Amino acid sequence: MRTNFILLLFSMSLLSYAQLKPVDYNDESQKLSGFSAIPKKSVNNNAGILILPAWMGIDKNSKEVAQKLQDLGYFAFVADIYGVDKRPTNAKEAGQNAGYYKKNISEYHKRIQLALDQLIKQGANPDKIVVIGYCFGGTGAIEAARTNMKVQGVVSFHGGLGRDETREIVEIKPKVLVLHGADDFYVPKEEVEAFQNEMRKANADWQMNYYSNAVHAFTHKDAGSDNSKGAAYNEKADKRSWIAFMDFLKEVL
Repeated sequence: MRTNFILLLFSMSLLSYAQLKPVDYNDESQKLSGFSAIPKKSVNNNAGILILPAWMGIDKNSKEVAQKLQDLGYFAFVADIYGVDKRPTNAKEAGQNAGYYKKNISEYHKRIQLALDQLIKQGANPDKIVVIGYCFGGTGAIEAARTNMKVQGVVSFHGGLGRDETREIVEIKPKVLVLHGADDFYVPKEEVEAFQNEMRKANADWQMNYYSNAVHAFTHKDAGSDNSKGAAYNEKADKRSWIAFMDFLKEVL
């Protein structure tokens, strides 16, 4: 009886992502493989959402988000930033991988653009796209705005906001929404202030929502519940940030 129950749960888990389609693509010799979600009935003239995962790469959270967006009628694509043979297996490797792309930011930009191209190839309207990201992916979403990729808006869920201060600040055209844990000590106050000043200098249309008692990774159910560790799930912040995201989509798409 117990074995049958476990098999049922496993089958349900596989079924929950059955509508996501693996998509192989390349950055020169590096093989990448993301996930595409194509809605049965699209909304807003084939609007699309590019999803940039957290530092562990394509994970349960990013797939769940793609499925939810597909169910709502959006085209969605989960980007593979690292490559099929370079996905981290632990936090140390994830930190190294994410650190590399933060340092070599133009390479991060290229991987985001390649994933954006795949979203469009899957059927998304190139004039109706929003980029969202979680943690490290949130940093990527902000970078999509900083480089004025052809998108209508970007959303960062508990993402890093820092930038190389030697980089020129240019006018930012995509609308920007930052969803931030009020107690996230991984993103120092100085980094937040510098980001806000950057947005002002860039003449950006930006918003920043703070969520009480929330730290880093507040949307990730597998992050535990201990805020003292710096990363923890917060159900209230998760739900409120999703509502803010939905409102943002209605505004920009």
